[in-house]
Amino acid sequence: MTKNLVDLDDEALADAAEWFGTSTPGDTVNAALRDAAVRAQRARALAEMVEIARTGQFDELLDKRHRP
Repeated sequence: MTKNLVDLDDEALADAAEWFGTSTPGDTVNAALRDAAVRAQRARALAEMVEIARTGQFDELLDKRHRP
């Protein structure tokens, strides 16, 4: 693990620690970084799905659902 010296917003750190249920600044920052990375991955996946939908690739699935 890399050690870095950074200035942190104490109020934001306390809020994040409460949100993540962490007790040390390092744990809080690491939890926030992991959370941000997961959110970014989900946003990219959603953008890909939207693009697939725009191209009409889901239309065949919709047609199959409405067949008798």
